Amino acid sequence: MPAAPSAPATPTELEAAAFRRLLEHLRERTDVQNIDLMNLAGFCRNCLSRWYREAAEARGLTLADAKAREIIYGMPYKDWQAKYQKEASAGQKAVFTKANPGH
Repeated sequence: MPAAPSAPATPTELEAAAFRRLLEHLRERTDVQNIDLMNLAGFCRNCLSRWYREAAEARGLTLADAKAREIIYGMPYKDWQAKYQKEASAGQKAVFTKANPGH
């Protein structure tokens, strides 16, 4: 029998749950490279870590880039790179350059 619902969730709680699920999904999909995310959606794991750090700073908290990336990647960024990052193909680089001039 399902548990009785507690107090209604706030939008912030629901957004936090969705964000945690997004992180879990990205951590499971190590085959999807950051350049693939950038080419398709215009953001990647590094963007998420920067947004996380910026949100902390907007609330008066200090968060180093390395710690923000570790939160997003679920491990130190250097470890993720060594385990999962592949060299981008010429095609991926061309799409990225066209979609993100000056980036």
